[in-house]
Amino acid sequence: MVINVLQISTKIKLSELSQVSIAIKPLYLSSNLYMISFDNTENAFKAKSNSDLNRSYWLFKMVSNPALVKFGAVAAPIGLAIGFKGLIKNTIFKQFVGGENITECDKTIAELGKYNIGTILDYSVEGKESEADFDACCKETIETIHKAKNDKHIPFSVFKVTGLARFALLEKVSANEKLTDAETKEYEKVKQRVYQISKEAHAANQPLFIDAEESWIQPAIDALADENMALFNKEKAIVYNTFQLYRKDRLDFLKQTIAKGKAGGFHVGAKLVRGAYMEKERARAIEKNYPSPIQNTKEDSDIDYNSALTECVKNIDMMGLCAGTHNEKSSLFLVELLNKYAIASSDKRVYFSQLLGMSDHISYNLALANYNVAKYVPYGPVKEVLPYLIRRAQENTSVKGQTGRELGLIIKEKERRRKK
Repeated sequence: MVINVLQISTKIKLSELSQVSIAIKPLYLSSNLYMISFDNTENAFKAKSNSDLNRSYWLFKMVSNPALVKFGAVAAPIGLAIGFKGLIKNTIFKQFVGGENITECDKTIAELGKYNIGTILDYSVEGKESEADFDACCKETIETIHKAKNDKHIPFSVFKVTGLARFALLEKVSANEKLTDAETKEYEKVKQRVYQISKEAHAANQPLFIDAEESWIQPAIDALADENMALFNKEKAIVYNTFQLYRKDRLDFLKQTIAKGKAGGFHVGAKLVRGAYMEKERARAIEKNYPSPIQNTKEDSDIDYNSALTECVKNIDMMGLCAGTHNEKSSLFLVELLNKYAIASSDKRVYFSQLLGMSDHISYNLALANYNVAKYVPYGPVKEVLPYLIRRAQENTSVKGQTGRELGLIIKEKERRRKK
């Protein structure tokens, strides 16, 4: 007996998937395997108490209101300054952040681990500019690697290059502008920090994500990622670059990176995301009068994202793949690809990932079906993480349908519990 997953999952019609750039066949799995349904709220919210669910409900209600988000972006820093840290920490911070330090994240790590979901510790302190701050961020990232080495529930470590370098310096390097002698020395320190982190990850056998950032500093980040992949990915993918598929050029760049890996004899680590800087990218393109790097439509992003998944799975023997997505169709599409290429759901070369506090219906249902899943778990002092939280709220407001879907699932689960 066989069952068509696409018919019983999220009620996605095959016609709705026709936009992707490769032919899609129905996905068949033997009937003794767990069937994925992203509508299963009992599984999605297993870890949430009624009070947790109510907190999530009110947070997503607020985030769905652009005016409230705009007000909160101004009010939150003021509230923190006048003594409302406890309120912030017990509401939005608790929803999206693991703790103020690594130790405070232990509870979140253990809780996710109970449901076969890994943790990616993300030190989310932003906007620093001093050498002392960059050295401190480097040290903290290495601490997350050491923590992960001794904890089976932490499959990846992660960092942003802007945590290790001045933004203006990365911008200058990316534009191929000539550096002063002082800037050259400064950039050598940046390269050494990335090398040191990558070396520690290799020694610990701990895969490491280098996050993608704004397009006008990304060339420098790509070069650092390529350099360290070539050094440390000889046996397996340890260092991963991040590919933002809401950019028009990233699918081709991914293909070029795979070709470079084949020619250079190293594995390519690829974390695939859609992207997080759309409004900023488009505004800068208008301001500086150059073509926007962002896809013309969401459908174009979806096509490239699914095509990138296909490229990675086809080349999985020399790759590591993490699908960082809150998109249900792309998640099911990857499930289908693994089935098509006879890759086990538990194969550690392939992971799904979502952010803490979001898309639990994807994370928990995939994990229950024995797929590899990890949550990004940001951490850091409340004051330092506040810019991340504000951006998270703004992104939820701007992504069409995301907040409504989250709210709808929460309401469905609240009703299910009431009827028990």
